[in-house]
Amino acid sequence: MKTFKMVCLDIDGTLLNSRHEITEHTKQVIRKVVNEKQIPVILVSARMPKGILFIQKELNIVQPIICYNGALIWNHGDQQLNITIPVSKVKMVYTIVKKLGIHISLYKDDEWFIEEFDEWAKQESEITKITPNITDFRNLFSIWEQENTGANKILCMADYNRIQKLDVELKKYLSTHLNIYPSKSTYLEIMPNHASKTSGIEFLCKEFGIQRSEIISIGDNYNDINMIEFAGLGIAMGNAPIQVKEIADDITLSNDQDGVAEALKKYILS
Repeated sequence: MKTFKMVCLDIDGTLLNSRHEITEHTKQVIRKVVNEKQIPVILVSARMPKGILFIQKELNIVQPIICYNGALIWNHGDQQLNITIPVSKVKMVYTIVKKLGIHISLYKDDEWFIEEFDEWAKQESEITKITPNITDFRNLFSIWEQENTGANKILCMADYNRIQKLDVELKKYLSTHLNIYPSKSTYLEIMPNHASKTSGIEFLCKEFGIQRSEIISIGDNYNDINMIEFAGLGIAMGNAPIQVKEIADDITLSNDQDGVAEALKKYILS
């Protein structure tokens, strides 16, 4: 059997089940991979560091984490890689979003900024167990302009029809500058154009001295396609859309059936 030296796991819809939990069985399998096989398990997500670190602690693993779909690599508090959206582009997105009456969240480093704690912010806070900072975005933009920086990620939340409309509007003006994609029917995520889960994984490959052929990547959604295609073994979850399954080397069980654990047992622990 082929030897693998790194496992890259998406979190939502992959590692976590539909109750946003990791089952005890999956925890045990991951710990065996890390402790018995000495294979690093890297968590790769659109989440901010705070939204990943408590999961990493729950698994009892210590490795760098890939945040904001590759825009930030966080390693024990140190930023190994930090890519931001220029504040000029953040302001353009903000103007379009506000005209459509859609919720907007801004993320930078390990902070989450909102203008008001509405139903969407409440929902996201309950899922991620993180409390956002309520702030005046105009002041925030001024600070970022002075510091010549911007956001690692923009998250827009609304009903399906308004998210679809926003997707079209943003791509009309900003598709060459930003990576814009729906992470679910009511969420539109916006990242720096040259940041991706794959670019984050490539960065860590160099750090660890690992070839892409020695990686297993497991994911469930459209933003996981590039890392599934990049890996030596790309696995789609049973709950993934058909387009994700079509590009994968294998399909495991769903996130409610310990799909991650089953894949790791099949390819690493068997």
